Amino acid sequence: MYKDASPKAINLSDYQVPSYSIDRVNLEFDLKEQGTRVRAELVVRKHPDTQSGTDLRLHGEELKAIRVAIDGRELAEDQFEIDEQSITLKQPPEQFVLETEVEIAPENNTALEGLYRSSSMFCTQCEAEGFRKITWFLDRPDVMAIFTTKVIADKSKFPVLLSNGNPGETGELEEGRHFGVWHDPFPKPAYLFALVAGDLQYVQDKHTTPSGKEVDLRIYTEAENIDKCDHAMRALINSMKWDEQVYGREYDLDVYNIVAVNDFNMGAMENKGLNIFNSKYVLARQDTATDQDFQGIEGVIAHEYFHNWTGNRITCRDWFQLSLKEGFTVFRDQEFSADMGSRGVKRIEDVRMLRTHQFAEDASPMAHPIRPASYIEINNFYTLTVYEKGAEVVRMQANLLGPDAFRKATDLYFEGHDGQAVTTEDFVACMSDASGRDLEQFKHWYDYAGTPQLKITDHYDAAAQKYTLSFEQSVPDTPEKHGKPPFHVPVMVGLVAADGTDLLASNLESRNGSYLLELHDHEQSFEFEGIKEHPVPSLLRGFSAPVKVEFDYSSEQLMFLMAQDSDGFNRWDAAQSLSQRVILGMVTQYQAGQEMQVPDGYVEAFRNALMSGAEPALLAEVLSLPGIGYLGDFMSQVDIDALNAARETLRQALANSLQEELLETYYAMKDDGEYQVSSEAIGRRRLKNLCLSYLMAEPNETVVSLCVSQYDAQHNMTDVIAALALLADSDHLERTRVLQDFADRWQDDPLVMDKWFSVQALSTREDALLEVIALMSHPAFSIKNPNKVRSLIGAFANGNPLRFHAADGSGYQFLADQVLALDELNPQVASRMLRVMSRWQRYDEKRQHQMKAALERVVAANVSKDVYEIASKSLSS
Repeated sequence: MYKDASPKAINLSDYQVPSYSIDRVNLEFDLKEQGTRVRAELVVRKHPDTQSGTDLRLHGEELKAIRVAIDGRELAEDQFEIDEQSITLKQPPEQFVLETEVEIAPENNTALEGLYRSSSMFCTQCEAEGFRKITWFLDRPDVMAIFTTKVIADKSKFPVLLSNGNPGETGELEEGRHFGVWHDPFPKPAYLFALVAGDLQYVQDKHTTPSGKEVDLRIYTEAENIDKCDHAMRALINSMKWDEQVYGREYDLDVYNIVAVNDFNMGAMENKGLNIFNSKYVLARQDTATDQDFQGIEGVIAHEYFHNWTGNRITCRDWFQLSLKEGFTVFRDQEFSADMGSRGVKRIEDVRMLRTHQFAEDASPMAHPIRPASYIEINNFYTLTVYEKGAEVVRMQANLLGPDAFRKATDLYFEGHDGQAVTTEDFVACMSDASGRDLEQFKHWYDYAGTPQLKITDHYDAAAQKYTLSFEQSVPDTPEKHGKPPFHVPVMVGLVAADGTDLLASNLESRNGSYLLELHDHEQSFEFEGIKEHPVPSLLRGFSAPVKVEFDYSSEQLMFLMAQDSDGFNRWDAAQSLSQRVILGMVTQYQAGQEMQVPDGYVEAFRNALMSGAEPALLAEVLSLPGIGYLGDFMSQVDIDALNAARETLRQALANSLQEELLETYYAMKDDGEYQVSSEAIGRRRLKNLCLSYLMAEPNETVVSLCVSQYDAQHNMTDVIAALALLADSDHLERTRVLQDFADRWQDDPLVMDKWFSVQALSTREDALLEVIALMSHPAFSIKNPNKVRSLIGAFANGNPLRFHAADGSGYQFLADQVLALDELNPQVASRMLRVMSRWQRYDEKRQHQMKAALERVVAANVSKDVYEIASKSLSS
């Protein structure tokens, strides 16, 4: 059961303008090893529409009251009331200054919300509702104030004192203490407040904006990590330049500070002028970080910087509008990363994650619109739907408007809403006003959950040279809504001729050989005139909408698109569809007790693609098999064992049939020269390691020796981890040696050890769960650190479907145990771990019973509202 008796939902429909505003905030933190004091001075005024004599309720949790005063006069006991979640001031004046002093215990804060200790430093995380654990406040996004912060601490232990805005006065105090003052001239909600105090070093650079403003850039971390910040600094400067060029947005403060911390619930936080980052998304060197790490750092650095305008200068009116800032900012960071690297490959990576994980969320009891109508715990709505699907909704609007009108719309948004807390309606209104388009139906994307499905058929009239595409649109029922209206869906299509060129219709305007079709109705047809041959349709180019498409392609047509389509995304998608068809066909054979057969045509298509000389990064994506999680969505009931058997049989068949070609490509992509973080070099490493993974599906001594040699060379972490993961997933004698060697090399580097935990958690060996349990006792593991939890427990539950979904239910029991243990320490992390069991009804009866029992055990325990909401919703379907 939920700790606080009956959990209460918060509803969008109940939104009301705050009765009071807070214009200015003066904070003073007296940081101590035990018992930190926070003094707050709030300049408060009543909203004009608020009745006289209205009480003011301020949020506050885990605060020990020392002093409460208004306009310098301490309040009597009958003038205020304190409970576990608030302080209520009885009939305060229409304008006044509230002075409070509280004591808090950051040293005991394992939830990592508010002010807490990470290693030897103090730091904060206030989004979504952490500020109420610092002092009493109207902790809601639409209350925006100008903050001035004074930080006091022991100078020997905490020589660096940081907060939001620009630096002000500093000075020395008695007993070896010192202070620093920071002032943020831009009004902001409390969730954007930040403070850091620690013994830190920094790397420094400068950036000059187009208007001539010089900005001091610093990245802070512990001394031993100072040589791992250069990539992050380059990413920051590139982000600033890109935002100036693409959106016309300049930075507005004198300084921009980033701090890397080891203990952090999320990836990073965009606090105004002081971004606090999970160290995973800052620290990188070629020997400690993989290509994926370098790309992740670049993307997250950009994301938090872009928030300066899409989240900080313009913020959310309420938390239901979360995708207003997150969806738009994810779209911006995706476009930035595409411009910095391979645009086609970036799109594939983003869509793969969306299809595998967000589509699953849309089809689960956790389904919710990108703007939900209600929530119990807001932390549970930092989801792939809000972020990734939210980005797709922005992308659709960008495609509908075209680049010029979209830029005009974003300029209108930035200029018209600067300094405001706004809604998704405000954003869409700017799109509509700038383009003159009616986007009323498009708002369904914000209001309804579920992944729309398009059933498409075609017809070719050779005599009339007319080609027709017909669409049937449906939106599945989800917990919050049945019988949904049709969506406004932009569908980009191409018509591919036999020679691989794009056919051009005489009656429609194309965009570089493609056509943007706009669906509005349940059924709709489009005619293309002047088409001289029956084309192969290239549907949903660039993944122009987050929908599922059903079209009766033949295997020959898929192979043709895989080789000939001018759209790189659809080449990949054709290969995925072909592989999906082959694997699911083999699943049927497995379930019938038949020998699984791999079609000859598939192997030849694979060989042709492998030897085509195409861009290595794109080729690596085209030749990668779809994952078990994604494949399971195409089964009426997920059969993990059959899916794994079919997928592994296919990998082994490819390895056997194409060993010569795989080895040839491996050596062609091999590069022992200087490590480069470029899209070309990353693509070559990705293709090389993909070939090695296929070869290790049917390893002989030559292949194993190749894998071991790649590990022993220690050329770069990308190649090391690729080889280590393959050996960790094997029974080869070298397995124990390389795992021990890796641990010996990196035992003092927490982020690298996270990789070591993950490769073992992802192993499909029968003893995988036993190894995970044993690793929880390893000195490098701590259940209090979110990165450790994600790298071991999360990697096993979310990334190892074969062993997590073991027939005996041991994986479910293990996860329930860990969720209950985590909930006592960090409810946010605990609730995120539990989501993997929300689709328990998709599995066979035995697994359903086991997962349901695990969820019921969690609900029956004395859990937080974070965990209760996920477990109870999962069971309610």
